[in-house]
Amino acid sequence: MIRKNEIFGLKNRLLSAAEIIVRLAKNRKARAWALSGLALALAWYFCLPKPLFREPVSAVLLSAGGELLGARIAEDGQWRFPPPKTLPEKYKQALIHFEDKRFRLHPGVDPAALARSVYTNYKRGKVVSGGSTITMQVIRLSRKNPPRTYPEKLLEILLALRLECGCSKDEILALYAGHAPFGGNVVGLEGAAWRYYGRSPELLSWGESALLAVLPNSPSLIRPGRNSVALKVKRDALLRRLSLAGVLDGSTMELAQKEPLPGEPYPLPRAAPQLLDTLAAERRALSASLRVGPFSRLKTTLDGALQKSVQSIVRRYSDGMLLHGIRNAAVIVIDNGTFEVKAYVGNSRDDDGTGKARAGSGYAIDLVRKPRSTGSVLKPLLFAAMLQSGELLSTTLVPDLPTQFGNFMPQNFDRKYRGAVPARTALAQSLNVPAVRMLKKYGVPRFYDFLKNLGMSTLHRDPQGYGLSLIVGGAEGTLWDLTRIYANMAHLAKGGEKKGAARLHELRILADSPDAGKTTNDLGPGAAWLTMKALLDVTRPGEEGYWENFDSSRRIAWKTGTSYGHRDAWAIGSDARHTVGVWLGNADGESRLELVGVAAAAPLLFEVFSRLPYGGWFDIPEAYLKEVEVCKNDGYLPFGGCETAKQWSPLGSNFDQISPHNKTVHLDASGKWRVHGKCEAVSKMKHTGWFSLPPGQEYFYRRYYAGYKPLPPYRRDCEADADKKKGPVEFLYPNADSRIYIPIDLAEKKGRVVFEAAHTWPDAALFWHLDGNYIGRTAVFHQQALDIEPGPHEITIVDHEGNYATRRFEILGVN
Repeated sequence: MIRKNEIFGLKNRLLSAAEIIVRLAKNRKARAWALSGLALALAWYFCLPKPLFREPVSAVLLSAGGELLGARIAEDGQWRFPPPKTLPEKYKQALIHFEDKRFRLHPGVDPAALARSVYTNYKRGKVVSGGSTITMQVIRLSRKNPPRTYPEKLLEILLALRLECGCSKDEILALYAGHAPFGGNVVGLEGAAWRYYGRSPELLSWGESALLAVLPNSPSLIRPGRNSVALKVKRDALLRRLSLAGVLDGSTMELAQKEPLPGEPYPLPRAAPQLLDTLAAERRALSASLRVGPFSRLKTTLDGALQKSVQSIVRRYSDGMLLHGIRNAAVIVIDNGTFEVKAYVGNSRDDDGTGKARAGSGYAIDLVRKPRSTGSVLKPLLFAAMLQSGELLSTTLVPDLPTQFGNFMPQNFDRKYRGAVPARTALAQSLNVPAVRMLKKYGVPRFYDFLKNLGMSTLHRDPQGYGLSLIVGGAEGTLWDLTRIYANMAHLAKGGEKKGAARLHELRILADSPDAGKTTNDLGPGAAWLTMKALLDVTRPGEEGYWENFDSSRRIAWKTGTSYGHRDAWAIGSDARHTVGVWLGNADGESRLELVGVAAAAPLLFEVFSRLPYGGWFDIPEAYLKEVEVCKNDGYLPFGGCETAKQWSPLGSNFDQISPHNKTVHLDASGKWRVHGKCEAVSKMKHTGWFSLPPGQEYFYRRYYAGYKPLPPYRRDCEADADKKKGPVEFLYPNADSRIYIPIDLAEKKGRVVFEAAHTWPDAALFWHLDGNYIGRTAVFHQQALDIEPGPHEITIVDHEGNYATRRFEILGVN
């Protein structure tokens, strides 16, 4: 508050004057007087402490528009807001006319007021008037209101004169308004305005401003239901004084005098209590590390109206989820253009209405920043990474059949398999098995580094510690990180970045935060747009009818996630303007079967979007895409005469995989049997393109695609020289070179290993052999439950035409 340039100028002038005095002094006595004068001048100059007030202040949270969103009581139990920089004109006029009408004229001390005070005290025989100016009262407040004595008054005068040398009149008024007592544990004008009138000082009427101007003179008068007459008399007298001074006209004064006095104190706004705690803690840590004062007035990027609306939605929705034992929820809304956080609800509520959080409720926890199991919300990021690196296209088929990698056996949410699905369909339906197979192909260390580079800050183990489970909830992430990553992907999908390395932005929650971020080559606009496009139709099998409730022309790319054991439900969605992140669960990790992303979190996501302005959809960023011709049936580069279609691919990617499923097949003249050159003349063959999946994929695929036709069998005279190893037989379990533990069943007895195979022809029989010994025959359902001793083994299956498949595996023992 004290202007440093004035202080340094005054200091230099004092030193110069002292030097001149010493030089001019002709004798020792004169020099002593000069030095004494200099010492007194310097003592007066440095007599004010820095800062003038050291009391702790309340942490105050403001919206982008300056609206109060919440406050925390100061460490000493007082509602003491940080001192304002400016004061409303109504309050300034009322304060000056009540406390110090010549405030603008005197230098900190009013001689006329002091003389009147001395005369009055002499007449009464006791101290009844101090004659203090507002400046002197600021000094008195800074000194914790010491006893009123004449020496103390003299000291106040000296300090007030010094304060006036370093502060403007408006700054002194702000110091007074920020530290004056307003009754109870309320200190300062801003806290008093919110506690007694429920609004900011700028919105106070003349009657309200006048009451707060007289209150510090007698703060004990503010007792709801008591002292109302005395308080009203003082307020009305001030209003009359303002009218006589020409500040108010008569009608305004009369209306102001009819205004009611404040009743019970208003509760302060609590629009973002968890965010306030988080930011206040961060600022305290920062101020401690930098050894500077606390940053207590926290102006955020939040939209005040939207924040209150989203908080209301979350509370109402969470009240309904309590019926299912789900207590906690968190929501964050981000502007995709500026990366400003527009709404931040850290929990479903922060207390039960009594001001105290319920035991075990977890309401005090800021769940936007709390790491939780990610479920399936990382799948779009793997999809985008593989598009960017050219390892798949949106329509490339990905296997979906029983899968095991070591002891890890992923399953789809619905426990079904589809044989093979386009990558974008696997993403839209959140299929676990294709996602795990995609990660196996891409590589866990590569994907781990990709997530780190995108800004996922909660990967504290090494890649091997997560393994393939990383893609299905094996890692933990925060709603803050994940929603930021999705917002960056939405921003990139708009194609607004300059060509070259894309920029990943950090979120901005404080208005004074700089636009921070970094460049990356891991993700570009083309891959981001294709991922957003794939997320337009996110559903779960068997849940399609559920989404009739969300039928809308509004286009939103969204993804849900459910953690293992039903402990977390996620939903994150984007349009071109906003990204919304939602988490539901219990803060203590308690599981609930209802905690499914599509059923628990997604409805809240769409309700929040309904309160946002329409954001539109992404234009095609053609400058970042190229067209690739692929087979329509499997999404690979053309081969075998397949029907083709154009497919978008990120510019700069290099997808070079030829179709493994489309092949040229040689048939006899009837078109019913396959033949080859050793059993049929080439001139008699028919050559045709055929879409054929491996037997394991085919076994499940044809259940969903009735038009699928398996390869015709070889004609009998061609069977002998046919390649049996590449025939219609395939193992579903175990994988090649698997290492298997024998399970223990519920009766605590040694279990059996279930082997499973598939055959192209539904009516085919398979003959099973273990280590060269025949062990049985299966038809239709090809499964064998075997009790096998530990050690290496080989199992073989053969059909009636001699087609076969072999697997080597090792039994490790009982688990």
